[in-house]
Amino acid sequence: MANTTEITLPDIGDFKDVEVIEVLVSAGDAIGVDDSLITLESDKASMEIPSPAAGIVEEVKVRVGDIINQGDLLVILREDVSPEETAPVAPPKPVETHPTPPPPAPGEKKAKPLPIAPTRADMPGRKAHASPAVRRFARELGVDLSRVSGTGPKGRITKDNVQAFVKGALSGGPAAAGGGSLALPSMPAVDFSKFGEIEEIELNRIKKISGAHLHRSWITVPHVTQFDEADITELEAFRKSLKDEAEKQDVRLTFMPFLMKACEAALREFPVVNASLSTDGEKLVLKKYINIGVAVDTPNGLVVPVIRDVDQKGVYDLARELMEISGKAREGKLGPADMQGGCFTISSLGGIGGAQFTPIVNAPEVAILGVSRAAMKPVWNGKKFKPRLVMPFSLSYDHRVIDGAEGVRFTTWLSALLSDIRRLVL
Repeated sequence: MANTTEITLPDIGDFKDVEVIEVLVSAGDAIGVDDSLITLESDKASMEIPSPAAGIVEEVKVRVGDIINQGDLLVILREDVSPEETAPVAPPKPVETHPTPPPPAPGEKKAKPLPIAPTRADMPGRKAHASPAVRRFARELGVDLSRVSGTGPKGRITKDNVQAFVKGALSGGPAAAGGGSLALPSMPAVDFSKFGEIEEIELNRIKKISGAHLHRSWITVPHVTQFDEADITELEAFRKSLKDEAEKQDVRLTFMPFLMKACEAALREFPVVNASLSTDGEKLVLKKYINIGVAVDTPNGLVVPVIRDVDQKGVYDLARELMEISGKAREGKLGPADMQGGCFTISSLGGIGGAQFTPIVNAPEVAILGVSRAAMKPVWNGKKFKPRLVMPFSLSYDHRVIDGAEGVRFTTWLSALLSDIRRLVL
């Protein structure tokens, strides 16, 4: 007759009444020494409880949500198993078709993200080997850890492995091809009518299309936002001094054309911001042209028409083109070509209000500028405070392409240029 062992909760220190948040084994599973049985979570930490013995799980005595303490029975383990049954206990060896890649030789291409086959779903009796933090991270992303290969000690799954899986699935790579279950969690259905009267309104076409694009950009681009401000007192005075001249040319000269010229100069100074990441994430596409998208608020939603070759146009030319394309946007007459080919986007809420905001990168671009309403502020000039017109702005960028130091250099350089527009001629 097979010998059985009752495995109880060991001494876990100064923890009592701890909740079971995961049960990592089930009846019939073959486990080895130190394989995780359950995951516990207290108000201070989460932890996995390892098995002190190897064998076949006869019965699981706890469930998710149970509150347990030291000495409580977790599982009953059958120890006298045949070699065939215990064979899966050892960590699976790498499959020949997907070995752990050695460091690339000189001139050799960098290895692609870790493939997911074979998976633990193909190995009955094996559970994903990952820490509670990684399990929580995977749950947040909707990733099935049984389909992720681990590169840590004894095949342990790391956070990088989960991120590589997500990247592969979103790019249609090995994870997607292998049937990886990247199911981003959706909001639960709620019957709002239970709480009061409601009305359902269909989203218009623009919001449906832009919503899907924004969602895709948000989950695929690791965003960082840098905040800054610029003293535009002199620039605004210069713009107002050109009002009569602009009217003679039948142009409404707003602040936007000056901002576009400043951004154009900044993009030439920092070409990495005027780039895109290749679909495989291996190369940076540097663009020799400067096309800037400008977000326009229309009755049907936000659209982003693109002004091409900003570096080849003057302030009046840009003002005239902005008037024309903004009119087309509000009349719903923009064509697909009017919204393609952008390198960088400006989203200005200055005419509405607000202090600062974090715009979403308009992928495949790698950065977007968010502009808020300028306000008069007392600024210390070294001797006294003087009233100055200060404009807050923010730069959201793709952290895979632009690091923090480069991001702040860009905003600092742009701020200096807007504070003294004469720098454009240098």
